[in-house]
Formats: sequence, structure tokens, C-alpha cells
Amino acid sequence: MSIMDITNMFGEDQAITADAASTNSIDLGATGTPFGASAALVRDIGKGCKVPLSINVTETFNNLTSLEVQLQVDSDPAFGSPKTVAKASYLLAELTIGKQLAFPDYIPEGTNERNMRLFYDVTGTAPTTGKITAGVVAARHTNFVGGQ
Repeated sequence: MSIMDITNMFGEDQAITADAASTNSIDLGATGTPFGASAALVRDIGKGCKVPLSINVTETFNNLTSLEVQLQVDSDPAFGSPKTVAKASYLLAELTIGKQLAFPDYIPEGTNERNMRLFYDVTGTAPTTGKITAGVVAARHTNFVGGQ
């Protein structure tokens, strides 16, 4: 497992039984206005130093055909008009306990709004089992048993 901080978690052991947003979203805070400038700084946390993400299957999924994971941003904390900045799809056979999803392993460029969340899009029959723990982490653990 990766080094995690509860304030940067999208969800811990979140059951995915239908299309759903992550339990938590992350508020990146307002950008400041430098002294003498007329406008606030423009945000894009995907540029510069890589900020790692970790998305792990903590209970094996059943029933579904595939699961698409989307990283979304929005200026609205209620995500009234979310923008997807990254997405990846996984077949049922890939969604087994211990699997670290390759998703983007870092927050991508284009992550330029205040709020950030994951969205899970289920294709096929709704699963009755399947859980995910996901969040922004200090570093990704890549040498574990049962992983990718």
C-alpha cells in the first residue's frame, strides 16, 4: 500500500455497486493574486513536479463487464459541470483484490480547477461486490504481491 493522508483520500474501501462519484473530493484551494497583479494565478497542478495517485482494489469485483475510472475537476464543489482530465477502463478480470490500477499514476496536466474527484462508470450488470481505496499519495508502492 502507498503512503496515504486522510485529507487527500478520494475514498477508503468505497463499495462500487453502480455509477458513482468518489466518497470524497479534494479542494485544492483558491489561487492567490500576486502583489501588483490584476488577476489570480492560473492553476494546473499537473504541470511541474509529478503528484502521485494510488487507486487500489480492496475487494474483488463481480458481475460488471468493465469499470471506467475518471479523474474529474470542477470549480463547483457540487460538480455541476465536471471536466474529465483522465480516464481508464478495466475489465472484470483486472478488478481483483490487491490490484493497483495503472490509471494515470500521476495527476495529469489539465487539472486546472479548484475541486478534484474520481468518478466510477460501471458497464454491464451492477456489481454486488467490489471496493476501491484511492487518493493522492506521497509515493506509489509498486512491488507488492497481487498487484499489476
